[in-house]
Amino acid sequence: MFVIDNQVVAAAVASVPTMIAVLIGILNNNSRLTDMRLHMDSQFGDVDRRLGEVDRKFDQRFDDLKDTWRAELHRVEEVLDARLKHLEER
Repeated sequence: MFVIDNQVVAAAVASVPTMIAVLIGILNNNSRLTDMRLHMDSQFGDVDRRLGEVDRKFDQRFDDLKDTWRAELHRVEEVLDARLKHLEER
C-alpha cells in the first residue's frame, strides 16, 4: 500500500489555488483576445470601406477626365477640319 507523505498532500492542496488562478487568467486572456479580434475586424472593415470610396472617387475623376479629353479633342478636330476646308477652298 502507498504511504502518502504529508508534504506531498500539502503541495497538492497548495497547487489547486494556483491552477485555478492560472485557469482564470487563461480565460480572461481569451476573452480579451476575442475583444481585440472584434475591434480589429471592425477597424479593417472601416479601412476597406474608405478605400472603396477612394476607388470610386478615382474612377469618377478618371471618367470625367476622359470626357474632358474627348470634348477637347473633338474641338481640336473641328478646328483642324475647318482649317483644312479653308485651305482646300483656296
